Amino acid sequence: MSNPAKSIRIGTMVSGNKGDAATRIGQIAELGFESFEPFFWQTTKGQNLAELGKRCLEAIGDRDITISTLGMFGNPLEEDAIDLETLQGWKDCIDNAHHFGATCVAGFTGRVRGKPLTDSLPRYKQIWSELAKRAADKGVKIAFENCAMDGNWASGDWNIAHNPDAWELIFNETPDDHIGLEWEPCHQMVYLIDPMPQIRKWAHKIFHVHGKDATIRWEVIKEHGIFGKEKFIFMRTPGFGDSNWTDIISELRLAGWSGSIDIEGWHDPVYRDELEMTGQIHGLNYLKQCRGGDFVVDP
Repeated sequence: MSNPAKSIRIGTMVSGNKGDAATRIGQIAELGFESFEPFFWQTTKGQNLAELGKRCLEAIGDRDITISTLGMFGNPLEEDAIDLETLQGWKDCIDNAHHFGATCVAGFTGRVRGKPLTDSLPRYKQIWSELAKRAADKGVKIAFENCAMDGNWASGDWNIAHNPDAWELIFNETPDDHIGLEWEPCHQMVYLIDPMPQIRKWAHKIFHVHGKDATIRWEVIKEHGIFGKEKFIFMRTPGFGDSNWTDIISELRLAGWSGSIDIEGWHDPVYRDELEMTGQIHGLNYLKQCRGGDFVVDP
């Protein structure tokens, strides 16, 4: 992509669990997406990732589309059978990222279940120091999504990288330059954190961005609080939420950031299921407008 205004690409996530990631990429590659993030939930199901990467690139063909990041989401810190599959999935994604053309693998840190966040740090250091070395040997970055998965500081099941205070702790345990964040504003807004100052402070650790937003229902909070029966926040596809993505992208540019913003669209309460792709295309065009660089100027 030679246009410097498009140093930030707009794409989407594609599930890899059913073995049809390449097929799905081929189906939607003509819709205007500029990048894809193939991702796996808890397990790769033993797929040959080298072969899958080859098929994904073949589905892209000669289009100006990239795969910069693979996703591997689960809990690699625990030792149940499915957690060990997640850990193996991280190893396999790191080892085979280059077959997709990817330079980053993203997902959750994992967590010692049901314990305060800080109780996970020893296990975090044990697992991620080893994975960090593996990734460094392969020239791959590791990015932790800032999603709490309904956890908090006191307890949780999946991830400790959901809070800026936690980022300080985990990056102290693994001070490697190639370990950072897969960031999105939604996961901060869910806990009423202003996402904008984070970009200014943490841009050097943001390796990949998820295109997901949120709508905060302040009238519900004022009347019912955040622990009542009324839902006080909705996760949204960009273009339907509260964030000004022109400001987000401007802050990323001011920090010298380039990379992909891949839409995570299925959470939207309106544009989901049969309407998900309708919402995704709106989000794609909205993010491109916020980014700029899609106009043509005659010489």
